[in-house]
Amino acid sequence: MRLAVFVIALLCLLPASAGAQWLPGQATEAVREGLEIGTSTSEIAITSDFHGADLTIFGALSNTDQLLLAVGQYDVVVVLEGPREDATVRKKERVFGIWVNTRSMTFEAVPHSYSMSSSRMIDDIVTPLDLTDQGIGIDHIPLTPVGFVGDGSNLGEFRDAFRRLQQGGGLYDRNPSGVRFVSSNLFKASLRLPANIPNGVHSVRAYLFKSGLFVTEKSLPLRVIKTGIEQTITDAAHDQPILYGCAAVLLAVITGWGASLIFRKD
Repeated sequence: MRLAVFVIALLCLLPASAGAQWLPGQATEAVREGLEIGTSTSEIAITSDFHGADLTIFGALSNTDQLLLAVGQYDVVVVLEGPREDATVRKKERVFGIWVNTRSMTFEAVPHSYSMSSSRMIDDIVTPLDLTDQGIGIDHIPLTPVGFVGDGSNLGEFRDAFRRLQQGGGLYDRNPSGVRFVSSNLFKASLRLPANIPNGVHSVRAYLFKSGLFVTEKSLPLRVIKTGIEQTITDAAHDQPILYGCAAVLLAVITGWGASLIFRKD
């Protein structure tokens, strides 16, 4: 009786065991590559004599294919993206001999600053269409106009003007050789902080590509705060506008009265 029960149980388990067997040529589940990044600080204090600096980011890859890694099939793009806000671009034209703003366009929620470094030219890493889908790179940041834009014939003109102004002011920057692999799985990236970097919470983002295909991304917050007497005055103007206004008027009266005493002619 016991033998019969054992045989029946074994026959019931056979289909499950057969289904769990690995057969030659059967594909196994691939382990996806991982990405980790870190910065030396989570907060940067900007003083009045700040003239720009470089931010260093360290990162590590995991579960990589050593053969693809040896032949340079892994690429990393690191971005420091500033707070997002609406930005207006205006076009001046000469009207009756006077330069006036005739047209304007506002783009919705664009990064105030954008610094990018990559392991090589970004257009050599992935196709422009994929860059646009991911929103990676100065030329691929989504610039969505607010409100009615007519037939859209001048949309490209205003987009190009916005990118040109941001790059000219040092707020948008790119370095095609700013990411270097210091070992087989470790890399170091350098990002430029402009002298006029805005206050607020910035985002450090790292993107990993394998053979031109996007794999994964990682992000960290970076807080930028301005310190010193200038920031104290700015905070007072926003937090206590009435007291700030009274103090400004009083300072102007004292300054004017003191100047009249100094330069008074007898």
